[in-house]
Amino acid sequence: MDNQEHNYTININWKEGRIGTMKSPELNEEVEVATPPQFPGGVEGIWSPEHLFVAAVSSCLMTTFIAIAEYSKLEYESLEIQSTGKLAKIEGKFMMTEVVLKPKLVIKDEKSVEKAERILHKAEAACLISRSIKSTVTLQTDVQVLAPAEG
Repeated sequence: MDNQEHNYTININWKEGRIGTMKSPELNEEVEVATPPQFPGGVEGIWSPEHLFVAAVSSCLMTTFIAIAEYSKLEYESLEIQSTGKLAKIEGKFMMTEVVLKPKLVIKDEKSVEKAERILHKAEAACLISRSIKSTVTLQTDVQVLAPAEG
């Protein structure tokens, strides 16, 4: 990706009230987006810009981890990432102050626990979305070794 530019196109169309649709000519699915319910006129049950912000950071950790793990030949059984974005008022203006990422990684080999931890931290540091935002990104890792099947 060095010295290259990539563009990602998103088209938003207002539908009604505080709801719109989001799509991209590069993607198949259309997604509804709305003001979150914590704000006046907000709508429950629909993706908000705040959810999409946290999703961008979280999914970037996943894709970066997968690439580094593959390159490092780390075998893993599963990866789940629970993420929370904290919206707070700073100097009278709302902003996403922190994103907490809680990856739970399950590996087979007990000898790879330190390597797995290292790769998770490396992936967070290399994530281009995390590097592009002002918010603090906090990583709380949980690496577990898969118990051998009995029998």
